[in-house]
Amino acid sequence: VNVLSFLQKQNPSFTYEVIVVDDGSKDKTTEVAMRYSRKYGADKMRVLTLVRNRGKGGAVRMGTMSSRGKLILMADADGATKFSDLDKVEAGLNELSPKPENMAISCGSRAHLEQESVAQRSVFRTFLMYGFHFLVWFFCVRGIKDTQCGFKLFTREAALKTFSSLHVERWAFDVELLYIAQCFKIPIAEVAVSWTEIEGSKLIPFWSWLQMGIDLIFIRLRYITGAWKLQSTLKTD
Repeated sequence: VNVLSFLQKQNPSFTYEVIVVDDGSKDKTTEVAMRYSRKYGADKMRVLTLVRNRGKGGAVRMGTMSSRGKLILMADADGATKFSDLDKVEAGLNELSPKPENMAISCGSRAHLEQESVAQRSVFRTFLMYGFHFLVWFFCVRGIKDTQCGFKLFTREAALKTFSSLHVERWAFDVELLYIAQCFKIPIAEVAVSWTEIEGSKLIPFWSWLQMGIDLIFIRLRYITGAWKLQSTLKTD
Protein backbone atom coordinates (compact mmCIF):
# COMPACT_ATOMS: atom_id res chain seq x y z
CA VAL A 1 0.00 0.00 0.00
CA ASN A 2 2.76 2.47 0.96
CA VAL A 3 4.74 1.85 -2.23
CA LEU A 4 1.70 2.32 -4.46
CA SER A 5 0.74 5.53 -2.66
CA PHE A 6 4.29 6.83 -3.06
CA LEU A 7 4.58 5.90 -6.75
CA GLN A 8 1.22 7.43 -7.67
CA LYS A 9 2.40 10.80 -6.36
CA GLN A 10 5.31 10.90 -8.81
CA ASN A 11 5.43 12.91 -12.02
CA PRO A 12 2.82 11.64 -14.53
CA SER A 13 5.63 10.83 -16.97
CA PHE A 14 7.13 8.45 -14.40
CA THR A 15 6.28 4.83 -15.27
CA TYR A 16 6.54 1.90 -12.89
CA GLU A 17 5.45 -1.63 -12.07
CA VAL A 18 5.32 -3.36 -8.69
CA ILE A 19 6.04 -7.09 -8.58
CA VAL A 20 4.98 -8.98 -5.46
CA VAL A 21 6.61 -12.40 -5.12
CA ASP A 22 4.84 -14.82 -2.79
CA ASP A 23 7.53 -17.30 -1.80
CA GLY A 24 5.20 -20.27 -1.26
CA SER A 25 3.73 -18.70 1.88
CA LYS A 26 0.80 -20.23 3.73
CA ASP A 27 -0.86 -16.91 4.56
CA LYS A 28 -3.01 -14.73 2.28
CA THR A 29 -0.18 -12.83 0.59
CA THR A 30 -1.27 -13.74 -2.94
CA GLU A 31 -4.95 -13.10 -2.20
CA VAL A 32 -4.29 -9.65 -0.73
CA ALA A 33 -1.81 -8.70 -3.46
CA MET A 34 -4.27 -9.76 -6.19
CA ARG A 35 -6.86 -7.38 -4.76
CA TYR A 36 -4.47 -4.47 -5.31
CA SER A 37 -3.56 -5.80 -8.76
CA ARG A 38 -7.24 -5.72 -9.74
CA LYS A 39 -7.63 -2.25 -8.22
CA TYR A 40 -4.59 -0.62 -9.86
CA GLY A 41 -4.31 -2.82 -12.96
CA ALA A 42 -1.96 -5.65 -13.90
CA ASP A 43 0.32 -3.21 -15.74
CA LYS A 44 0.99 -1.46 -12.39
CA MET A 45 1.08 -4.47 -10.08
CA ARG A 46 1.86 -8.09 -10.85
CA VAL A 47 1.81 -11.05 -8.48
CA LEU A 48 4.12 -14.05 -8.80
CA THR A 49 3.29 -17.05 -6.61
CA LEU A 50 5.92 -19.74 -6.18
CA VAL A 51 4.57 -23.26 -5.69
CA ARG A 52 7.12 -24.04 -3.00
CA ASN A 53 9.31 -21.93 -0.74
CA ARG A 54 12.56 -21.08 -2.54
CA GLY A 55 14.06 -18.74 0.02
CA LYS A 56 14.37 -14.95 -0.13
CA GLY A 57 17.16 -15.04 -2.72
CA GLY A 58 15.18 -17.30 -5.03
CA ALA A 59 12.08 -15.13 -4.71
CA VAL A 60 13.95 -11.87 -5.36
CA ARG A 61 15.69 -13.39 -8.37
CA MET A 62 12.33 -14.51 -9.78
CA GLY A 63 10.93 -10.99 -9.41
CA THR A 64 14.04 -9.41 -10.90
CA MET A 65 14.16 -11.67 -13.95
CA SER A 66 10.44 -10.98 -14.56
CA SER A 67 10.79 -7.20 -14.33
CA ARG A 68 10.61 -4.84 -17.31
CA GLY A 69 12.04 -1.58 -15.99
CA LYS A 70 15.28 0.26 -16.74
CA LEU A 71 15.82 0.54 -12.98
CA ILE A 72 14.97 -2.35 -10.63
CA LEU A 73 14.41 -1.82 -6.91
CA MET A 74 14.60 -4.75 -4.51
CA ALA A 75 12.64 -4.05 -1.31
CA ASP A 76 11.30 -6.04 1.63
CA ALA A 77 7.53 -6.19 1.95
CA ASP A 78 7.52 -5.48 5.70
CA GLY A 79 7.99 -1.73 5.23
CA ALA A 80 11.12 -1.53 7.43
CA THR A 81 12.63 0.87 4.87
CA LYS A 82 10.58 3.84 3.70
CA PHE A 83 9.99 4.18 -0.03
CA SER A 84 10.52 7.91 0.28
CA ASP A 85 14.24 7.00 0.53
CA LEU A 86 14.12 5.86 -3.10
CA ASP A 87 15.12 9.38 -4.19
CA LYS A 88 18.30 9.21 -2.08
CA VAL A 89 19.21 5.75 -3.32
CA GLU A 90 18.58 6.77 -6.93
CA ALA A 91 20.74 9.87 -6.47
CA GLY A 92 23.53 7.60 -5.23
CA LEU A 93 23.12 5.47 -8.35
CA ASN A 94 23.21 8.49 -10.67
CA GLU A 95 26.37 9.84 -9.03
CA LEU A 96 28.33 6.67 -9.86
CA SER A 97 30.63 7.28 -12.81
CA PRO A 98 31.67 5.69 -15.01
CA LYS A 99 29.04 2.99 -15.43
CA PRO A 100 30.59 0.23 -17.57
CA GLU A 101 27.92 -1.07 -19.97
CA ASN A 102 25.44 1.04 -17.91
CA MET A 103 25.92 -1.24 -14.89
CA ALA A 104 25.63 0.22 -11.38
CA ILE A 105 24.12 -0.68 -7.99
CA SER A 106 23.03 1.58 -5.12
CA CYS A 107 22.60 -0.12 -1.73
CA GLY A 108 20.49 1.26 1.07
CA SER A 109 22.49 1.09 4.29
CA ARG A 110 21.73 0.99 8.02
CA ALA A 111 25.39 1.27 9.03
CA HIS A 112 24.80 4.76 10.44
CA LEU A 113 22.28 3.24 12.90
CA GLU A 114 24.65 0.54 14.16
CA GLN A 115 25.66 2.16 17.45
CA GLU A 116 22.04 2.75 18.40
CA SER A 117 21.25 -0.84 17.42
CA VAL A 118 24.09 -2.23 19.54
CA ALA A 119 22.79 -0.34 22.58
CA GLN A 120 19.44 -2.14 22.26
CA ARG A 121 20.81 -5.64 21.65
CA SER A 122 22.15 -8.32 23.95
CA VAL A 123 25.92 -8.91 24.07
CA PHE A 124 25.41 -12.26 22.32
CA ARG A 125 23.46 -10.79 19.39
CA THR A 126 26.04 -8.01 19.06
CA PHE A 127 28.80 -10.65 18.96
CA LEU A 128 26.92 -12.53 16.22
CA MET A 129 26.46 -9.33 14.20
CA TYR A 130 30.14 -8.32 14.34
CA GLY A 131 31.19 -11.91 13.66
CA PHE A 132 29.03 -11.94 10.54
CA HIS A 133 30.44 -8.58 9.41
CA PHE A 134 33.97 -9.98 9.78
CA LEU A 135 33.16 -13.09 7.74
CA VAL A 136 31.59 -10.93 5.00
CA TRP A 137 34.73 -8.77 4.89
CA PHE A 138 37.18 -11.70 5.10
CA PHE A 139 35.58 -14.05 2.57
CA CYS A 140 33.46 -12.05 0.16
CA VAL A 141 32.74 -8.32 0.10
CA ARG A 142 34.92 -5.39 1.10
CA GLY A 143 34.04 -1.72 1.17
CA ILE A 144 30.30 -2.21 1.88
CA LYS A 145 29.36 -1.77 5.54
CA ASP A 146 25.81 -3.11 5.30
CA THR A 147 25.32 -5.90 2.78
CA GLN A 148 22.01 -7.13 4.23
CA CYS A 149 19.69 -4.13 3.93
CA GLY A 150 16.84 -5.25 1.69
CA PHE A 151 16.66 -1.96 -0.24
CA LYS A 152 18.88 -2.05 -3.32
CA LEU A 153 18.54 -0.28 -6.66
CA PHE A 154 20.04 -1.73 -9.85
CA THR A 155 20.29 -0.60 -13.40
CA ARG A 156 18.66 -3.26 -15.53
CA GLU A 157 22.03 -4.31 -16.94
CA ALA A 158 23.56 -4.74 -13.47
CA ALA A 159 20.56 -6.68 -12.15
CA LEU A 160 20.55 -9.18 -15.00
CA LYS A 161 24.34 -9.55 -14.92
CA THR A 162 24.45 -10.34 -11.19
CA PHE A 163 21.22 -12.29 -10.69
CA SER A 164 21.93 -14.55 -13.69
CA SER A 165 25.05 -15.79 -11.83
CA LEU A 166 23.43 -16.09 -8.39
CA HIS A 167 23.49 -19.49 -6.65
CA VAL A 168 22.51 -18.79 -3.02
CA GLU A 169 18.74 -18.68 -2.55
CA ARG A 170 18.47 -18.05 1.18
CA TRP A 171 19.55 -15.28 3.58
CA ALA A 172 23.16 -14.83 2.43
CA PHE A 173 22.18 -14.18 -1.19
CA ASP A 174 22.84 -10.41 -0.78
CA VAL A 175 26.49 -11.14 -0.05
CA GLU A 176 26.94 -13.37 -3.09
CA LEU A 177 25.16 -10.77 -5.22
CA LEU A 178 27.60 -8.03 -4.16
CA TYR A 179 30.55 -10.44 -4.46
CA ILE A 180 29.52 -11.12 -8.06
CA ALA A 181 29.16 -7.37 -8.69
CA GLN A 182 32.66 -6.69 -7.36
CA CYS A 183 34.11 -9.55 -9.45
CA PHE A 184 32.61 -7.89 -12.54
CA LYS A 185 33.85 -4.48 -11.29
CA ILE A 186 30.32 -3.07 -11.23
CA PRO A 187 30.37 0.26 -9.30
CA ILE A 188 28.43 0.17 -6.01
CA ALA A 189 27.18 3.10 -3.93
CA GLU A 190 26.14 2.79 -0.28
CA VAL A 191 23.48 5.29 0.83
CA ALA A 192 22.16 5.80 4.37
CA VAL A 193 18.42 5.11 4.66
CA SER A 194 15.90 5.23 7.48
CA TRP A 195 14.97 1.86 8.94
CA THR A 196 12.46 0.58 11.49
CA GLU A 197 12.70 -2.88 13.04
CA ILE A 198 9.50 -4.77 12.31
CA GLU A 199 8.41 -7.46 14.75
CA GLY A 200 7.48 -10.87 13.42
CA SER A 201 10.58 -11.44 11.25
CA LYS A 202 11.18 -15.07 10.34
CA LEU A 203 14.90 -14.64 10.98
CA ILE A 204 15.77 -16.81 14.01
CA PRO A 205 18.87 -15.09 15.42
CA PHE A 206 21.38 -17.82 16.30
CA TRP A 207 20.63 -20.50 13.70
CA SER A 208 20.17 -17.97 10.91
CA TRP A 209 23.45 -16.22 11.73
CA LEU A 210 25.18 -19.62 11.85
CA GLN A 211 23.70 -20.70 8.51
CA MET A 212 24.69 -17.40 6.89
CA GLY A 213 28.22 -17.75 8.24
CA ILE A 214 28.53 -21.23 6.76
CA ASP A 215 27.07 -19.96 3.47
CA LEU A 216 29.74 -17.23 3.29
CA ILE A 217 32.56 -19.75 3.67
CA PHE A 218 31.06 -22.01 1.00
CA ILE A 219 30.43 -19.10 -1.39
CA ARG A 220 34.14 -18.28 -1.36
CA LEU A 221 35.29 -21.89 -1.54
CA ARG A 222 33.01 -22.76 -4.44
CA TYR A 223 34.19 -19.82 -6.52
CA ILE A 224 37.86 -20.48 -5.71
CA THR A 225 37.60 -24.16 -6.63
CA GLY A 226 35.64 -23.42 -9.81
CA ALA A 227 32.55 -25.30 -8.64
CA TRP A 228 30.67 -22.06 -9.30
CA LYS A 229 31.50 -19.92 -12.31
CA LEU A 230 30.47 -16.42 -13.28
CA GLN A 231 28.42 -15.91 -16.43
CA SER A 232 30.42 -13.88 -18.94
CA THR A 233 27.50 -13.11 -21.24
CA LEU A 234 25.00 -10.34 -20.58
CA LYS A 235 21.40 -10.44 -21.72
CA THR A 236 19.44 -7.20 -21.36
CA ASP A 237 16.22 -8.05 -23.21
